[in-house]
Amino acid sequence: MNPRTVCLAMAVGTACLVAGLGASAARFGSWRAAAPMPIERTEVAAAALAGRIYVIGGFKMFFAGGVTNAVQEYDPVRDLWRDRAPLPEALHHTAAAALDGKLYVVGGYRDLWPWKPMATVWRYDPGVDRWEPRRAMPTPRGGLAVAIVNGKLYAVGGKDGQVFTTNEEYDPVADSWRSRAPMPTGRDHLAAAGLGGKVYVVGGRVGLMSRNLAATEVYDPATDRWEARRPMPTARGGIAAIALGRRLFVFGGEESAGTFAQNEAYDPATDRWTAMAAMPTARHGLGAAAVGGKIFVIGGGVKPGASRSNLNEVFDPGS
Repeated sequence: MNPRTVCLAMAVGTACLVAGLGASAARFGSWRAAAPMPIERTEVAAAALAGRIYVIGGFKMFFAGGVTNAVQEYDPVRDLWRDRAPLPEALHHTAAAALDGKLYVVGGYRDLWPWKPMATVWRYDPGVDRWEPRRAMPTPRGGLAVAIVNGKLYAVGGKDGQVFTTNEEYDPVADSWRSRAPMPTGRDHLAAAGLGGKVYVVGGRVGLMSRNLAATEVYDPATDRWEARRPMPTARGGIAAIALGRRLFVFGGEESAGTFAQNEAYDPATDRWTAMAAMPTARHGLGAAAVGGKIFVIGGGVKPGASRSNLNEVFDPGS
């Protein structure tokens, strides 16, 4: 049985317990609410760049077109949002990362239905508020994840009818792609982050929500090899992950029975997972980005499928 979050109001605040993990499972860190995103949406991409957070694309209200090309920038210091130049095409299930002062948006799906897998790469310059196309990925796909290591971008997993083990490396200087060693476990709706010179890939699913995975695999670009690490405590797809300090944090997810509030942290040095303070609002298809030692968990669906939210919840992992 997947654990579920129960929050109890107390004199000193709110205590969140996760049923099914037992009383010995300690909770670490704390949450607070920040200014909500102007648009409710899910299946977004998010990334931090120069102290600001950018949330890109996703599903919005279906009667308003379904898929959006909206790009909104959040200033954590002023707790304010503003619109920026929209993405040149409306995408959902895309992936984003910041590299060399620019924002890259990679792959995803176009159209409300049927979904069309894309290989497009868009680069955003915040100084001039402008998007430009870059060389397309070799493999069109959505539901993928991206990570930055040593100045290169790695696009892993996703699907286009079939679930991919694909691992493709992008060099922004040469504007070129090359194939690298494939992931051991093919999956989509996964998450990835660069940490300590390696790419950490977690969770995801194979096709259906009921086939969530707990796999944790690490890729070393220097040797072009993968290694299996300790699986996540909670198998889940539709997640967001972010590296902060020496740890990887994984948020949310979905299955057919509901959404996940889990927040689990992985320490590569010890190959151990720790259950952190659960998200105040369980959701999937969300974005996560870190600024100033805090992690901002934004948007996503509170129910399985295409439900949406404009939530902006901030996690402080503490020490």
